[in-house]
Amino acid sequence: MTIFKTGRRAVIASVLAGAVCAAMPAWAQEKPAIKLGFIGPLSGGNAQQGLGARNGFLLALEQANAGDYPFTVEPVVLDDASDPQTGVSAALKLVNDPDVAAAIGHWNSPVALATIPVFNRFQMPMIVWGAISPKITEQNLPEITRVTPTLVTENKPLAEWAAGELDAKNIAIIADTSDYGTANADAFEEFFGEAGGSVLSKDLLPVGATDFRAVLTRLRGEAPDAVYFGGVITEAGILRRQMVELGLDVPMIGISGFYDPEFIALAGDAAPGTMVSYPASQSNPKLDQLLADYDARGFAEPTSPYTKYAFDAANILIAAIAETGTDDKQALAEAIRAAKHDGALGLTSFDANGQTEIPVAIQIKEVRDGAWVTRGDS
Repeated sequence: MTIFKTGRRAVIASVLAGAVCAAMPAWAQEKPAIKLGFIGPLSGGNAQQGLGARNGFLLALEQANAGDYPFTVEPVVLDDASDPQTGVSAALKLVNDPDVAAAIGHWNSPVALATIPVFNRFQMPMIVWGAISPKITEQNLPEITRVTPTLVTENKPLAEWAAGELDAKNIAIIADTSDYGTANADAFEEFFGEAGGSVLSKDLLPVGATDFRAVLTRLRGEAPDAVYFGGVITEAGILRRQMVELGLDVPMIGISGFYDPEFIALAGDAAPGTMVSYPASQSNPKLDQLLADYDARGFAEPTSPYTKYAFDAANILIAAIAETGTDDKQALAEAIRAAKHDGALGLTSFDANGQTEIPVAIQIKEVRDGAWVTRGDS
C-alpha cells in the first residue's frame, strides 16, 4: 500500500508539474539572458575600423543565439569616438550594468589605456580587439587580454623590410605624442638601426596636428629615402598630401594604423607611394566561412581589417561564459586566459600577460590605382 501511495504521489506531482509548465508564459521558459559589450570608434575618422569590428562582434552573437548556446546573448554597442574620455564613459556604462558579463573593446591604444583600469577595478573581463600598444598587456591586469599583436611585432618586420627590400638607408620619423605614436617611433627607430639603417630625425607632434609643413620643409633638405609615420588615419592622409605638395615625393611607410580607405580619400592624388605593414592573412576554412557569413548577413558596411579580430574575441567570451557562467568574474577571466580558440585568426592562445601568442608575419600593402593592394601583386 505504501508503494502504491508513493507511486500515486509521484504521478500526481508529475501531472501537476506538467500543468504548471503548460501554464507558464513563453518568456519564463526561455534561456537566461546575458549582455556582452562592444566599444569602438563608430563615428569620426576611424569609424570604418570600428563599424567593421562591431559587425564581426554582432555576427558572433547572432550565431551563438541561433545555435544551442545556454544563454540568450544581447549586445550592448557603444561608441568611443577614438577619444579616451568618451571611452571611459562607455566603459563605466558597461561595468555599472549588472547584466553585462564581459566586453571587447577599442581600436585606439590611448582609449584602451584609459579604460582598462575601469575594467580592472570592476573585475569585468575585457578582450582588446584592435589597440596595439605594448603597455596594454605589459600591465598584466587579470581582466585584460588581447587578440591583436602589439605594435612591436609589426614594427620589427617592417623595419627589416625597409632596410632590405625597400633599400632605404636613411629614414625620417614623424609621429604623434600619444602613447601609440611615441611607442611606434621608438620601436621603429630601434629595429631600423638593428637592421642597418640610419634615422635622420625623429619629430613628435601633438595629437591632431594638421600642419606638417615646417618639419617637411626641413626634411626636404635632408633628403631621406623614406618617411616613417607612427600615427593614424587622418593625420597620415594630411601628412602624405603635404609631403607631395612640398616636393618630398619619397615613400611614406608605417604600420597598419592608417591602413584604411579613408587615408586614400584624405591623401587624394598623393596617396600612391604609401606603404604599410599588415599582419598577413592566414587563410583557413574558418576565416573563409566568416567572410561568407558576413556577406550573407548583409551588413551595410564592408568588413574592416579588424572584423575577424572582433569576431574571434566575441567567440572567446562566448565559449568562456559557457564554461564558467557569469557569477564568478575571476573564474571567467581565468577561463579566457586559458583559452585555445580555433577561429578565423587561427589558433589563439594567450601568454602569462594575456597577449596573443599567434606568430605574426606581415604583408606590405601599398596604394595603387586608388586602392590598397598587396605589394608585388600584379
